[in-house]
Parts: sequence; C-alpha cells; structure tokens
Amino acid sequence: MSAARGASPTRSVAARTEGLTKIYGKGDAQVVALGGVTVAINAHEFTAVMGPSGSGKSTLMHCAAGLDEVTSGRVFIGDVDLTALKEKDLTRLRRDRIGFIFQAFNLIPTLTAKENILLPLSIAGRDPDQGWFDQVIDTVGLRDRLSHRPSELSGGQQQRVACARALVSRPDIIFADEPTGNLDSRSSREVLGFLRRSVTDFGQTIVMVTHDPVAASFTDRVLFLADGQVVEELLAPTAEKVLERMGRLDTSALDASHPDTSALDSAALGVSSTGASSTGALSAGALSTEA
Repeated sequence: MSAARGASPTRSVAARTEGLTKIYGKGDAQVVALGGVTVAINAHEFTAVMGPSGSGKSTLMHCAAGLDEVTSGRVFIGDVDLTALKEKDLTRLRRDRIGFIFQAFNLIPTLTAKENILLPLSIAGRDPDQGWFDQVIDTVGLRDRLSHRPSELSGGQQQRVACARALVSRPDIIFADEPTGNLDSRSSREVLGFLRRSVTDFGQTIVMVTHDPVAASFTDRVLFLADGQVVEELLAPTAEKVLERMGRLDTSALDASHPDTSALDSAALGVSSTGASSTGALSAGALSTEA
C-alpha cells in the first residue's frame, strides 16, 4: 500500500477522541490537561502533535493510546471504544493493535536487537511473518546488528530497533512520543526517514508527538495544541511553516500570562494560562505482559 503525502481525497479514521477531558488533581491543585478534545487521526497518514510546553500534547497521546485513563469523553481505536474496555481487554488491545516508540527507546538490555524486535509477538504467543520481518529489517538497515545487545548499538540504531519492534506486529496505529528527542541530527533524519517510508510504502498510521519543526516536516499533517485544546492544523507541513505557527502559539501563550499587554491576541486563540504535561512513567504500561 502506498500513501501519498498530504493527498488522500477520501480518508478512513484509525483513531479518534470525542470530548476527551483529562484533569489532574483536585480543588486548588486541579489542572485541566485536556479540555474536551474532539479530533480524528486519519488512517495511513503520518500525523504530528505539537504545542507549547504544558499544552497537553503528551497527555493526548497517552490517553489516545490507552496508556492513561480519561476523566471524561471517549477514545476509539478503529470502532473500539477504549473507555468501555476492562483493563485486561485494554491491555490485549494495546499489545495486538497498537505500536509504541518512546524517546528513551525502552529496549530490554539483556536481549539482542532481534529479540527486542520480536518481543511483542513473543508476549502475544504469535509467530513472526518472516517475509514481513525481513522487509522491516532491511528497511531500517539493521541486518548486520540483529545479534547485538542495546549497549553495543548507537542511539540511532537503538531507536531503529524500537521502530522495527513497533512495526513488526503490523499494528493498526503507532504512537511515537518524541522519538528523536535523544538523537543527533543525522540519526534523527534516519529515524524520521524510516517512519515516513513506513507510511508511504507500507500504509502504516503514525502519530508523533514532537517539538521539532524539522521532524514535523516529515509528516502529512500537524495538529497544534494550546491549553488542552486543538487550536489549529497544518497540512503538508514544511519546517518553516511549522516554526511560524509554533512561534505564534508561543507568543499567544506568553501574552495570555500578561493580559494587560496583549489581551486581544490571547482572545483570538482562546488561550488561557492552564496547562499540564504528563509523565513519561506511563511508557512501561505499553509493554505489559498481562494477557
């Protein structure tokens, strides 16, 4: 399957949220991380989620991927309502239908690259499709590193192992949380190039949280968050266009905290001073072995 960048006239939906709200704390300590977000993620496309610090972008990804409970609203993967599932069924869905790529790689240090890649299938008790495995390995360029442990691999190679692990089970959707955050510019471009090819050549669906305009330029669509709301989107993004939009959101957020200087700019985007970021501790749940 091939997906042309930013040029799909009819789109199916891989995931969506309806009125998604996530609130942390109570009383005076209450923080609204997401305030009733309704958004659809198109299948066979590469979508970036961006926003100022505390905008709710990582919280949105964690809730959409079933890694964090929602306060209210609904989350769907395909036609399955994650908010209606019992924990055991949710764990099984994450294992079988969702792929994850994290900034910290999350590789098992005692396993080889090949064993790490095949880990989700091993947990599920499924045999790998050898033809597909070979295609993924050759695409990420890891053929000569399969017997190496993570400590014997560069950061870029470790993240390519994590990408292959996410892809090898043919998930419905892959969620990537700052996948190039720990990489140098060359390794980042290699990983982003692979993610782009997995969408274009294999028809994969990927949602990537990032703060990097260059990373976002590899995607088909960028969703911009501010104070827990999706406030804008950009199709067929370039690094320059993304940087301009982010600069505008950062300025609006700053103005919102100083209303006497630019109240009109803040009102134009409906930006308030509320915001929160979710912790990275949730990533361990993605590889839960519970059946």
